[in-house]
Amino acid sequence: MKGRRGPIIAGAGAAMLAIVLFLFLVSPKMGEVSQARAELEDARNEQQTLESQLSALEDARDAAGQARQVIAEVDRQIPPTADLPGLILLVQNAAVGSGLELVTVTPGTPTFNSGSGLSVIPVTVKSKGSYFDVAEFLFRIETLPRAAKTLTVTLAPGGGEEGGATTTTTTTTTIGSPELTMTASMELYTSDTSAGPGSIPGPTTEAPPEAGG
Repeated sequence: MKGRRGPIIAGAGAAMLAIVLFLFLVSPKMGEVSQARAELEDARNEQQTLESQLSALEDARDAAGQARQVIAEVDRQIPPTADLPGLILLVQNAAVGSGLELVTVTPGTPTFNSGSGLSVIPVTVKSKGSYFDVAEFLFRIETLPRAAKTLTVTLAPGGGEEGGATTTTTTTTTIGSPELTMTASMELYTSDTSAGPGSIPGPTTEAPPEAGG
């Protein structure tokens, strides 16, 4: 009997030792391995996120040059200030380049437009010339370096100021008239939201000057 108990006790002792070793040595290591795997997976996910962010930043960097060009073009066409002297010079040059005899260029008070977020500068131009001079002038206004929109054109034959017809940018009249008097109303713009009535914090410019030809 005693001879049989020895192996049984030895086997039980070995089993207990194995259990103790598993609980105190192997099991913690397995937990560490599982934790390490979870951390590795988190690191991989973070790496993918960082790579995506890096790709987006690289795309933004590559597009920055074009974006700057677009911003510069918008600032040129819709400047951040009213710049009335520059505005008047542009219109004067368009008139002179068209062969018109310029009488006056009169900018009005800028008015803030809440719909567009821009301040609108009304401009009235009076000049004299032929039908073709007027057509050339309207073309030059539409292609100014600064954004401009012609609203109405009034033409009077013979250099008079009465009896003209108000039209949009396409105007029909007697081509054979030697001289026409033109009165045109147009709009130019500025991104300065404080340039006119209705703006916040309110008008910051004085009454615009009037330029004569």
